Amino acid sequence: MHLSSHRLLLALLGSLIAVAGLASPSHAVTKLTDAQAASQLSASGISRVSSGGCTSRYTSTCTSYDQINQETVSGIRTFRSISGCAVTITGGTETGHASGTYSHWNGYKVDISPTTCVSSYITSHYAYYGVRSDGATMYRAASGNIYARESNHWDITYYSCGC
Repeated sequence: MHLSSHRLLLALLGSLIAVAGLASPSHAVTKLTDAQAASQLSASGISRVSSGGCTSRYTSTCTSYDQINQETVSGIRTFRSISGCAVTITGGTETGHASGTYSHWNGYKVDISPTTCVSSYITSHYAYYGVRSDGATMYRAASGNIYARESNHWDITYYSCGC
């Protein structure tokens, strides 16, 4: 009976740790360097532009991929593939964007040029999801990823690598 009590106590303690969030996450986020992400993106035909002609994460006029999530890169590559549209990234992980957990800085977002092809695909294949507090109209993919139409680009939040 003494051994059973210890097993019960260990089982309860394990449950408590899992519920309290002390257990390690089941899915770790994989971060990429600028070079790693650029290689994957260019191999998929995705281009990058920046108003400053640079890639530094610490300069707001650059377009950086440094510390971008692998799922974000996979997500935009999937979008490029299924939409058939040319995709140009105009914003990545560089400073100057809004803060938050699912932010550019934290690797969850990219901005892309709003070509006719891109805009038509998003608005016809994804569900209208309302208007953000900044006035951007949002569309939600079945995967949960959000496509928000800002004044001069699409602001995309990738929660998963699906589109």
